[in-house]
Amino acid sequence: MTQKTVDRAQEYVRIEAVTKRFGDFVAVDGISLSIFKGEIFCLLGGSGCGKTTLLRMLAGFESPTSGRILIDGQDMAGIPPHERPVNMMFQSYALFPHMTVESNVAFGLEQEGLAKTEISRRVAEMLDIVKMGEYGRRKPHQLSGGQRQRVALARALVKRPKLLLLDEPLGALDRKLREHTQFELINLQEQLGVTFVVVTHDQEEAMTLASRIGVMNKGQIVQVGTPTDIYEFPNSRFVADFIGSVNLFEGQLVEDEPGHVRIRCAELDSTVFVDHGISAAPDAKVAVAIRPEKIELSREAPSGDENRAHGVVKEIAYMGDMSVYLVRLDSGRVVRVTIPNSERHADQRVVWEEPVYLSWEPSSPVVLTV
Repeated sequence: MTQKTVDRAQEYVRIEAVTKRFGDFVAVDGISLSIFKGEIFCLLGGSGCGKTTLLRMLAGFESPTSGRILIDGQDMAGIPPHERPVNMMFQSYALFPHMTVESNVAFGLEQEGLAKTEISRRVAEMLDIVKMGEYGRRKPHQLSGGQRQRVALARALVKRPKLLLLDEPLGALDRKLREHTQFELINLQEQLGVTFVVVTHDQEEAMTLASRIGVMNKGQIVQVGTPTDIYEFPNSRFVADFIGSVNLFEGQLVEDEPGHVRIRCAELDSTVFVDHGISAAPDAKVAVAIRPEKIELSREAPSGDENRAHGVVKEIAYMGDMSVYLVRLDSGRVVRVTIPNSERHADQRVVWEEPVYLSWEPSSPVVLTV
């Protein structure tokens, strides 16, 4: 999804050289990051990468071992969670089972001592926004997973935080409901103008929700960028391999000019020609990353003697909107190719054990030096 433009002049969260240690274990390792007002920022990474620890430090549930966190220009050192302009929606939703939907949403406002009329007004308004107004008298066990997610979101937003932290917010939903709820979250965030920081391990979720993504690995943020930047221009082998599917070929730089490079890869039939230069030493060892959807598959040999390979189709998976082909090259390497199923009839499709040629455009590969 194309995200709205965020005003990067309005820095709202600043994380400065933050480290968090638990004994000898470094959970967060010297992270510096700016998050801008009104954006949805996703912290994306695998289990144990430090993303939830960083989120808990923003919320005030953990304190940095070193470094500092500023929210809206204020240093959060020593400020407890309930005094921060922040609310957090937990993965489990943590709804009170004995309370109605209305009571769950009202709980935080009651703790603040607001007048009953103001509480009723704000609860009704928020339940209408998340389309749960008619379920106010129900208990959590009488709701579906998606409905409980909306109630938890309403409870987090009703206090009007300037920053909302979401820890794996859609993890408990089935795939179809998760996809629907992602767009609802985006619309809700745009409507309310609240800054969202979302922790997720789900790449599709991050790509759909985020205006920017911070990819985390071993306690560090290894790349920050828009979903397009992260997917199309990964800055390392790790990011290229972690985000989506990719074919990675090890190779050696044999020609490096300002407008193009050539790379020799032992697993491919030909050299790889890339239509842009890179910054690398002569004869450098590099990796070539090619996304499966950027590879063309055909029975006929492509023109030219670069950016091509020959192999045999070993596996085919029909996924509805696309088909996945696993092609064993003459070198023995297996390459993944995805082809959209734009035509209903399959008479002309490539089949198992059929010899095929693979080819790609000069703009398709990404050359990685780290």
